Amino acid sequence: MTRVLKRKDFARWQAAEKLPDIALCKAVQEMESGLIDVDLGGSLYKKRVARPGGGKSGGYRSLLSARIGSRYVFLHGFSKSEKGNITQDEKKALQFVGKLFLGLAPEALFKALQADVLLEVHCEQDHRIVTRRSGDAPGGRSDRQGDDARV
Repeated sequence: MTRVLKRKDFARWQAAEKLPDIALCKAVQEMESGLIDVDLGGSLYKKRVARPGGGKSGGYRSLLSARIGSRYVFLHGFSKSEKGNITQDEKKALQFVGKLFLGLAPEALFKALQADVLLEVHCEQDHRIVTRRSGDAPGGRSDRQGDDARV
C-alpha cells in the first residue's frame, strides 16, 4: 500500500501557498511512473510541482524522501523565485530526517500521525468540495432524527 505523508512544516507552507493535496498526489504518480526530477541521494528527491493554474517551470520545488511504490514523505517546499536551491547542510539534514520517517515501524508511524508530526495525504479521494454539511439530509434540510435512526 502506497502511503503519502507530509511534515507539519511542509503542510503549513503548502497552505500558505494554496497548493492542493492533489498536486502532491500527481507528483507521486509521476515518480511511480519513473518521472523523477532529481535524485539527491539518500532517498531524497527534488520534484517540481506546478502552481495551481500554472506550469512547473515557474512553480514549486518539493523535497521528499521516498521509497518508490511504498512511502513518500514531503519534507520541504519552496518556490523557484524564492530560492534557487538548498544548501549542503540543508540537504544532509533533510536526508537524515527523511530516512527516519521512511524507516518508521507501523506503531511509530501511527504515533507520529497522532501527534501531528506527520500528516497523511489521501490520494485515493477525488478531492471534490462537498457542499452538504454532515448533519444535512440529502434534500438539503437538517434531519437529526433521521441521522440518529441510521446509526
